[in-house]
Amino acid sequence: MGRFNRSAPSVTRAREAEWGHPILPIQRGALLVMNHQAEDPRVGLAQDRTGMARFRTQLALDRTTLAWIRTALTMGTFGFGTVGFFRSMLEKSHTPEAAQMHQGAIRFGISLVVLGLVSSAAAGITHWLSLRRLRRGQPLVLSQWPLSITVAMFLAVIGLISLWYVVPR
Repeated sequence: MGRFNRSAPSVTRAREAEWGHPILPIQRGALLVMNHQAEDPRVGLAQDRTGMARFRTQLALDRTTLAWIRTALTMGTFGFGTVGFFRSMLEKSHTPEAAQMHQGAIRFGISLVVLGLVSSAAAGITHWLSLRRLRRGQPLVLSQWPLSITVAMFLAVIGLISLWYVVPR
């Protein structure tokens, strides 16, 4: 014991006497396991904290999934609203420009509704897989293309395609 903690052996012995077991020595950043580790009162606290950390992680996953559901509903609602708005514009003026705008709005609205449905399904699947890994005690992994980046890229593509149809040629 003395070779790991040469600077203050009396403090180490005093703490060992206070806690009722030897202090775990630290060598090169790794803990060396001793027979008295099970008696350490901190082990129970650490296990309780690990359980609470898993619970907090599950709640964070739930919040993230609920945010994705809210986002998917917003995309679908905006898609239907866009189609309805341009339908009313077409009914008020029967010009070729209004018909072209209505057709573009239908494409844009359908793409938003489909993107909302796909992102909602992907959020549900991601949530389910993450919870399964958490319950099994496996580490959670970060994907190379998170759902947020994927949806943002699809929205950018949908926006560019919509601009293509809206801009007069």
